[in-house]
Amino acid sequence: MIRIALDAMGGDNAPRVEVEGAVQALRDLPPAFRIQLVGRTAEIEAALQGHGTVDRARLEIVEAPEVVGMGEKPLAAVKGKPRSSIAVGLGLQKGGQSDAFISAGNTGAVMAAATLMLRLHAGVQRAAISPLFPTAVHPVLVLDGGANVDCDARELVGFAHLGSVYVRDVLDRPRPGVGLINVGEEDEKGNAVVKEAHQLLKQTPGINYVGNVEGRDILAGQCKQGRIDVVVCDGFVGNVILKFYESAGRMFMGLMKQAFPDVLGRPEAKQLFRFLDYSEYGGAPLLGVKGVVIICHGSSPARAIMSAVRAAAHMVETHVDQDIGAELAGGGAGAAR
Repeated sequence: MIRIALDAMGGDNAPRVEVEGAVQALRDLPPAFRIQLVGRTAEIEAALQGHGTVDRARLEIVEAPEVVGMGEKPLAAVKGKPRSSIAVGLGLQKGGQSDAFISAGNTGAVMAAATLMLRLHAGVQRAAISPLFPTAVHPVLVLDGGANVDCDARELVGFAHLGSVYVRDVLDRPRPGVGLINVGEEDEKGNAVVKEAHQLLKQTPGINYVGNVEGRDILAGQCKQGRIDVVVCDGFVGNVILKFYESAGRMFMGLMKQAFPDVLGRPEAKQLFRFLDYSEYGGAPLLGVKGVVIICHGSSPARAIMSAVRAAAHMVETHVDQDIGAELAGGGAGAAR
């Protein structure tokens, strides 16, 4: 049995969207999966009433009376609200009562609580938010997506290890190619941190490093040196790329709908729009903590919540958390099993 705790109070439209996403996920997942809705019981029960018959044997409500607001300072909120849906949800995993945690709430608070309560794996200096980007050939994992705006070279090498294990285990790519985001592919390009990271990555065993890559290479899913599966950068750069990428996708879909309104009903168009829709991926795993944590957009629709539940279940099934712990403690990652 796999148990997934879902922060029912975290999103912009909580708990309605979280409850709807949970109900959809239960219909999609095999009977062995359970969902734990964490939050204010009365509000969750009220939201459930609009969904008719729900298999309550697979759905548990865990009371958490406090809510962390989007504008609250993360560390102060974590320490000041021990009965928040974030703290209670992560506490379930810490206590062995749950296998994964998902939240569309305050990102900083989820990161702070996960780091404090679950702790980092040995060998991990910082956890990283790791969104998947759709590309011309295959999804590419980009990390860090915003958790750490300032990173040193060794932390960037650590992200390469985390991303390699995730892509190998969850996406089933035995030898993932790792690129370092830069302003050019040449050795001398970049700031001091990126230059140092480039040299370290070239010497790091267990990492299939393809070299410096540029922003345009993410869209292609490859560069001159070969296939790209993981792109490493600090959280400042990663978050800028992420937000631009998402807005460009929305703009493209909007222009298509405006210029060709009759195309919306065609199967090919629906497939294209689904490919560009972040709700297909659900959220971004927080890699490096001892557990399975997925962070979603605050504005996530029910489909994104459902996808996040599905992604969390797959992470548990593939034992990616255990593999990260084992391989980073041993000083290596990314090698084929």
